[in-house]
Amino acid sequence: MSRRLSLLVFLAIASISTFAQIAVLTQHNDNYRTGQNTSETILTPANVNANQFGKLFSQTVDGYIYAQPLYVPNVVIPGNGTHNVVYVATEHDSVYAFDADSKSAALWQTSFINPSKGITSVSSSDVGCSDLVPEIGVTGTPAIDAASNTMYVLAKTKENGAFLQRLHALDITTGAEKFGGPVVIQATLGEKFDPLRHAQRPGLLLQNGLVYIAWASHCDITPYHGWVMAYDAQTLQQKSVWNSTKSGGLGGIWQGGAGMAADSQNNLFLATGNGTFDHNIKGPDFGDSVVKMKFNKAGKLHPADYFSPYDEQYLEDTDLDLGSGGVLLIPDLAKGKHRFLLVQVGKEGTVYVVNRSHMGHFNPNNNNQIVQNLPGAVGGMWGMPALWNNHVYFGGSDDNLKMFNFNPSTGLLTNNPVSSSDSFFGYPGPTPSISANGNTNGIVWAIETDQYGSGPSILHAYDATDLSTELYNTQQNQSRDNPGGAVKFTVPTVVNGKVYVGAVKQLSVYGLLGQ
Repeated sequence: MSRRLSLLVFLAIASISTFAQIAVLTQHNDNYRTGQNTSETILTPANVNANQFGKLFSQTVDGYIYAQPLYVPNVVIPGNGTHNVVYVATEHDSVYAFDADSKSAALWQTSFINPSKGITSVSSSDVGCSDLVPEIGVTGTPAIDAASNTMYVLAKTKENGAFLQRLHALDITTGAEKFGGPVVIQATLGEKFDPLRHAQRPGLLLQNGLVYIAWASHCDITPYHGWVMAYDAQTLQQKSVWNSTKSGGLGGIWQGGAGMAADSQNNLFLATGNGTFDHNIKGPDFGDSVVKMKFNKAGKLHPADYFSPYDEQYLEDTDLDLGSGGVLLIPDLAKGKHRFLLVQVGKEGTVYVVNRSHMGHFNPNNNNQIVQNLPGAVGGMWGMPALWNNHVYFGGSDDNLKMFNFNPSTGLLTNNPVSSSDSFFGYPGPTPSISANGNTNGIVWAIETDQYGSGPSILHAYDATDLSTELYNTQQNQSRDNPGGAVKFTVPTVVNGKVYVGAVKQLSVYGLLGQ
C-alpha cells in the first residue's frame, strides 16, 4: 500500500472513530441548551427527503415520552456486547436502553414502580390536573455523565397512598441503581416541599459534579413555589436548596421542558413564571424573572444577578409567564461589545437579549437596560430556541418557525426574522434542534404537536439557511412515517445519521432508507 493511500485510510478511520464518539447526554444537546449537533455527516439537505429518508423502525414503551431521548455510543452492555444506545424515560416510571441502530428487545429496562407492593405512577386525577395525562412518572429529561456511566433521573411515584419524588442514579450499562440511591426529595425553605403538588418539568442539569433539579406546579394549583435543588453527583447528598418565592408564592420553573442552563463559569440560569416579585425592593421573591444562580461563600445557591421586565406586574396579572420558555445561552464570544449573552422568550412572545454578566435587574419604565428587546417578535414560547452558525431559531406557539440572524460583534439579533417556514405551528409550538456538519449542511428539525391528545406528531425538517424550504415531513408518507400520538415538550434527538422521536408509548427512529 502506498504511503499516500495509507494516510488516506488512516484519516478515514480516524474520522469515523471521532464521529462515533458523538453523544447527546442532556436536554437540547449541551448545557448552553443550543440544540445543535455540528458533527452530523450523514444527514444532509440533499438526502433528507421522502424518497430517501423515513422511519426505519419503532420501539414500544409503557408510557408517554415527554423527556428527550438521550444517546451514548459504544456502550458495553454486560453479556450483550457493545452498542450505540438510545435511552428513553416514560411517564409510567420506566427507563429503557435500546440499541440505537436496530429494532430489537430492550438492552435493559428499569422500572421505579411495583404495583404488587402498592407503588405506582401518579395519576392525573391525583394532582387534579390534566397538564400531563394519563399519569405522571418521569417528565424532565435525565442527564448522563459519560465519564462515570451514570444517568440521573427524577421519578414521581404513589406509594400506598403517599406521594414521593426520588433522584435515581442508574448505571447506563445495566440500569442498576448506583451511589446508594435513590434518595427521596425533601426540603423546607419558607415552606415544605410538597412532592404531590410540585411538577418536575425542566430537564436535569449536570455541571461541575452537581445535579441540579427544578420544579413548578401542576396547572397553577396553589400553593406552590419554584424550587431548585443541587445534589452531589457521586454521593447523592443534597448540597443546597433555593425557593424562588419563599416569602410569597408561585414563581414556578416550567421552561416547557427545557433544562436549566449553565455556562463555562459554572453559573446557572433559569426563568421563572408568574409569582411574587419584590427583589427590586430587597425582597427574596423572583416571579417572572431570568435568574443567574451561583454558590456563595457559605456554600449555598443564591441569586447573583437577574432581569425582570418592566411590565412584570402586567405579566403576572395576565398569566403571561416569562418562564414558560427556557433560557438559551449564546456560547461565550472571543470579542465583541457583549461577550456573554442569553436569549429568553415567554408567553408574550417578546425576545429578550440579556448580557449575562450584567443582567440589568428591574427598570420600572422600560427594558432599555438590557441588550435588546423585541416585543411580540415571535409566538409565545412553551419550549426554547436553538442556535447555529449565528442564526437563532424560534418555534413559537401559533406562529411559523422563524430564523433571526445574530451579529456577534454587536450582540444583536435582526429586528425581524430573515426566514420563516411556510408551515404554521399551533399550541404549544416546537423546540427546534439543528444537525449540521460544522457550518454546512444545516437542517432544522421540529416536532409539531398541535394534536396532542387526539392525533399524531409531525416531524419536520427544513433547510437551516432558508426555512421556507421544507425538506421533509412525516405526513408526506404518513403510512410509513407516522411518529405516533403527539406529546407536548418533545424534542427530536439527531445523531449519527438518525432522528429519534418520542411519542405516546412509542419511540420512532428515522434515517436514510435502505441502510
